[in-house]
Amino acid sequence: MSSKSPPPVPPDSIDTAPAAAPRRRGRPAKREEDSLRGELIRKSAHLFRTQGYDNTTVRDIAAAAGIHSGSWFYHFKSKQEILAAVMEHGMHQSLARIEEIAPHTLPPRAAFQRLVEVHLHTVLAPNHDFIPVLLYEWRSLDQPSRARIIELKDRYEAVWDDVIARLHASGDWAMPTRFDRLLMFGALSWTTQWYKPGRTSLDDLAAQAVQFILRTPVRT
Repeated sequence: MSSKSPPPVPPDSIDTAPAAAPRRRGRPAKREEDSLRGELIRKSAHLFRTQGYDNTTVRDIAAAAGIHSGSWFYHFKSKQEILAAVMEHGMHQSLARIEEIAPHTLPPRAAFQRLVEVHLHTVLAPNHDFIPVLLYEWRSLDQPSRARIIELKDRYEAVWDDVIARLHASGDWAMPTRFDRLLMFGALSWTTQWYKPGRTSLDDLAAQAVQFILRTPVRT
């Protein structure tokens, strides 16, 4: 994959930031900053997903969050930095969700179905824009940021690898290969292109996906 350097911030895109208002006594400043930072990440994720990273400007993000363009730069130095933050946020959420179900405590097939359900909910549920941005804007990410995302991705896939190894040992997945895993993730993630709410529930879709992935090979 090719990498790109962080795009320079055009001088006319930065407004003069207003002087900080006096803090109210008893209000934790860090919580306010985290709240605005989180809002910037959420709004950016939605914009990057709906109109693309290259077509989204820092002014678009500031307007969506309801702040001055200059205030945006108190939290992120560049649009490239917020792209990385969007992807990292998505990966941390995904890791937390699959670790929460404790797949090692379930029978292999049940654990696999839960992983598929959680993955589909992550990429298809309303307002879950983070992982779709990672999937389709990966080439826009600079090399240093990629290293951090890859580390999180490897942790995420390690949970799946453990369950797949257990499926193989139980006989539910006869001969899984690394290509099978790539094809599996590709098929699950591609659902963002064709899934329409109302046709079937995400849980039913997950059950169909598991049946497809683990289907018994046709003997000739």
